[in-house]
Amino acid sequence: MRSRTADRTEGARSDEVIALHPAESGMQLGRALLHALHNAGISVLYQDREMKTVWARNMRAPWASDNSDSNGILPMAQADRISAAKRDVVATGNPERLEISVPVENGVRWFQIWVDADRGDAGDVQGVVTTMVETTEQKRREQTLTTLLREVSHRSKNLLAIIQSIATQTGRYSDGIGDFLTRFRGRLQSLASSQDLVTSSNWRGAALHELVTSQVGRYGTNTSHGLRFRGANPYLNPNAALHIGLAMHELAVNSVSYGALSRPDGFVEVTANLNTAATGEVALSLTWAETIGANGGRGNQKRFGSVALERVVPTSLSGTASLDIADGRLEYRLVVPHSNFETQ
Repeated sequence: MRSRTADRTEGARSDEVIALHPAESGMQLGRALLHALHNAGISVLYQDREMKTVWARNMRAPWASDNSDSNGILPMAQADRISAAKRDVVATGNPERLEISVPVENGVRWFQIWVDADRGDAGDVQGVVTTMVETTEQKRREQTLTTLLREVSHRSKNLLAIIQSIATQTGRYSDGIGDFLTRFRGRLQSLASSQDLVTSSNWRGAALHELVTSQVGRYGTNTSHGLRFRGANPYLNPNAALHIGLAMHELAVNSVSYGALSRPDGFVEVTANLNTAATGEVALSLTWAETIGANGGRGNQKRFGSVALERVVPTSLSGTASLDIADGRLEYRLVVPHSNFETQ
């Protein structure tokens, strides 16, 4: 059987106070509401029609002051906005809502302010109730989310541009639809692998050694034997991680098909050096070297792989690159400026 209390609770308006116990008093209710205001960080101010303070509860900075000025230590512009809203409420009886920002030493504090009319039995406005709630953390979260969404949009557009370029160049150098699909899928998977490293670092980028190892290891190569990495291990920014990952993919595919990694005892050497130019700027010099078979360079025929290595990747990183295939040896050298990485 439903209790009268339950029926009363469900039928009541949300702003009504329901006495659930006969012993409850107005004083108890007042103390409970004061605790609620304090714990929720809500400040409440009641003023009469002449803006004289009648009572105030839980008034903290920037609302608290040594005088009766309801706007406390607010900047003058913000205090004027609130005063104007209160006058409008007294004149019209319509509620007002404002959002204000208050400069502080370490940034900005944000507040939501509600100004409501207090009406008498005859409906006339007797005063105004001003409720202030700090929303700084919520505002910061919203600003952070907006920044992140813009960054995601920017990076997504960059990634789509890279994919479009890869699709165009792959189609140009493919022998047919089957050849195109095979090569295009491999390059997309390479981008996905590099992107996984970037996202796992909260978009910071990827360590060079980890990037090279992941790209070479995608083809079943035992990287402890087939990959000999020496030198520095800078942390690449996201753009550099994607493009250098693409270069490592092209080199690894060629090596697995025609070069050192096509042989059980074969290996590739990747060397990373940080060199200081005459201008004082540090640059990363990345070298891939391996011994290849007779078809290791595919007759030096220009295909997307060599175009990507010699043009697409260095141009995207504002660097330089060279690909040399001679005397049974392949050597690829990529030099990129310091704007693409940071030393760990």
